[in-house]
Amino acid sequence: MSEPTETDARRIAEEARDRVRFEEEALDLSDQVFRVARHLVGSREEAEDLMQETYARAFRSWRSFTPGTNLRAWLLRILTNLNIDRGRRQQRAPQTTSIDEHSDYYLYNKIEEAEGRPLDEERVIEKLSQGSIVDALAHVPHNFRDVLVLVDIGEFSYADTAQILDIPIGTVMSRLHRARRILKGELAEEVAT
Repeated sequence: MSEPTETDARRIAEEARDRVRFEEEALDLSDQVFRVARHLVGSREEAEDLMQETYARAFRSWRSFTPGTNLRAWLLRILTNLNIDRGRRQQRAPQTTSIDEHSDYYLYNKIEEAEGRPLDEERVIEKLSQGSIVDALAHVPHNFRDVLVLVDIGEFSYADTAQILDIPIGTVMSRLHRARRILKGELAEEVAT
């Protein structure tokens, strides 16, 4: 391996100075970028996340910025593109009701709340008919329901389910978790009424 020449050293030093200058100028605009982010999203935390993603992307691709052009506009373009992507992800995500994720006994708790007294397992099973389970399963979005049916009803392994649906195992696990949460919420609503 050859030693770096004086020209290479100058070029590296100049690039480092350019990067530091770019980062300083970009960070000087952070208040303005945050104000715009705050207007685009619903909460301060979301605005902070969006701003952090904006700066992370800007710092990764700093070489694509043309010095002498409008840095503020360049940063705000990144910000708005990230916000558009965020909105698209939210649109694609299934609409779910909030369920207490920390409780494996959500269904029992919901029934107890409706009945006003503790319930045993037989009472819960008695309240759920096969038709109500099928109806609740019908409310689970298609992609999630397929995984739920194969793993929980068909008793296929995660690997077999992944192969059948032609998706990664991690996707199987993620969809199964979401499907169970949605089903749990639907069953709780069914039993509570």
